[in-house]
Amino acid sequence: MSKVGIVMGSDSDLSVMKAAMETLEKFGIEYDVTVISAHRMPDIFFEYAKSAESKYDVLIAGAGGAAHLPGMAAAITPIPVIGVPILTKSLGGVDSLYSIVQMPAGIPVATVAINGAKNAAILAAKIISVREPEVRQKIKDFAEGLKDEVLAKKTKIEKVGYKTYLEEMN
Repeated sequence: MSKVGIVMGSDSDLSVMKAAMETLEKFGIEYDVTVISAHRMPDIFFEYAKSAESKYDVLIAGAGGAAHLPGMAAAITPIPVIGVPILTKSLGGVDSLYSIVQMPAGIPVATVAINGAKNAAILAAKIISVREPEVRQKIKDFAEGLKDEVLAKKTKIEKVGYKTYLEEMN
């Protein structure tokens, strides 16, 4: 059974990162979650990243601001790391995005949208699905569900018109 490690640099990231946990639960994928600051506790972070290979198949690392957590994890562990840039007050998360996505050659970090923890979990599930067919089927079912949701919206807007549709959204 595969397992995902979810790590974030601050407990303030938890409100964003919970989407990853909820999504992994929907796919039936086990995970551990922790808070480790790469800057304030580098020794603990180093041990976490170094031991990740023996515990997890994928790491999801959320970080804001300087956002070194995902890149440093990718530098230490051989398993895939998915970075989630967290929205920041000062620069709107662009600082986090650039810090995570601009990695040097040889140290890749798969990077999702700012606050894109749900997509990080879906990507982790897709990575795991390479060797777990039951997870792959859950991904297919999930995609079909997305399609059904959009088709229902399409039908409704065509039936009631855009003005009524917008009024009902509010």
